[in-house]
Amino acid sequence: MNDQKSTGLSRRHFLSLAGGGVVVAAGIGGTVFSLTRTPHDALMPWNQAGQYSEPRRFALSYAILAPNPHNLQPWLVDLHEDGIVTLFSDPTRRLPATDPFDRQLTIGLGCFLEQMAIAATAIGYRVETHLFPEGESPEALGSLPIARVRFVADKKMVDPLFAYILGRRSTKEPYDMSKTVAVTTLNGLNPQISGVRFEGATDQSQVNTLKKLTWESWLTEYKTPSTQQESVDLMRLGKAEINANPDGIDLGGMPLEGLIAAGLITKKDLATPGTSSYQAGIDIYQPMLEATPAYVWLTSADNRRTTQITAGRAWLRLNLLTTKNGLALHPISQCLQEFPEMAAHYKRAHQMLAREGETIQMLGRLGYAASVAKTPRWSLDDKIKRT
Repeated sequence: MNDQKSTGLSRRHFLSLAGGGVVVAAGIGGTVFSLTRTPHDALMPWNQAGQYSEPRRFALSYAILAPNPHNLQPWLVDLHEDGIVTLFSDPTRRLPATDPFDRQLTIGLGCFLEQMAIAATAIGYRVETHLFPEGESPEALGSLPIARVRFVADKKMVDPLFAYILGRRSTKEPYDMSKTVAVTTLNGLNPQISGVRFEGATDQSQVNTLKKLTWESWLTEYKTPSTQQESVDLMRLGKAEINANPDGIDLGGMPLEGLIAAGLITKKDLATPGTSSYQAGIDIYQPMLEATPAYVWLTSADNRRTTQITAGRAWLRLNLLTTKNGLALHPISQCLQEFPEMAAHYKRAHQMLAREGETIQMLGRLGYAASVAKTPRWSLDDKIKRT
């Protein structure tokens, strides 16, 4: 699951890639664009979180900020029943090339449910969740509801992880290799969710082996035409496009927007081997993955839909625990994807990290890094079913 945020990385890379040519483009762009190109409309949901008096909307305003694959925000909610949230998967948000069985998408829905449950405790509610009330599909999620959630007044203690929701990020940056992750710190990140096993690696021999695996897996996804095109199709180039479609992989800010306006960055080039734009992805990701001091992963005894939801709950809590501890986390789960070209890496990952019969649900880089920007989001109103 890759909750994408590419703006900062891409801007820095294109500066180094194009060299002096970028300065010219940036100058041209500066005469056209304002000095700030922040897509404020797309970031508004972060400011609106908690600004609702109705309990379900209050909790949902935080749930929509949960991590999810390619930042597609694959959730839709029905609020027609009083005190009930019925969660559906948005069928337009699928990733058939990289996630053909909707496993990663289901994990994202689990993140959503857990963040909603955590937020509900902040206003004196607990949730009673009935997963897949009309049955679950092993192939694709389809149109059946994912969960039916009842809000029940309960003045129990606020979940302490609520305080870290607005600070959570998926940090796709090189990590500070001068700062090691202590084993005691790693052990303290265990989300302790029944049905999901948490493990991590700080030993440099194992870390180096995982660096090789994650890099080769990333490169396989990048060089497979169908999976690369799926990512390119989800790229939002520039402030206007990001505001209009606040999801996917956002590329914006100055001087990057000057390059876009000058036609030096196009989706066609980003998908075409041999172009400087295509090479940019490789040149930025390899050193980024190399700058990784530790890894964490989640495994489960089976791979049922309900288990994938549970894995999402655990991944969300792991995200918030890393935020609490001042750490950075980046999902780097390409080797867990189930498309044919990834099969060898998938097998290798399970040989390395899973016990007999287990499924690895998530794998992430862990370390220390500076804070990164928020990701664009659709508003809560955009995610409420009207019929």
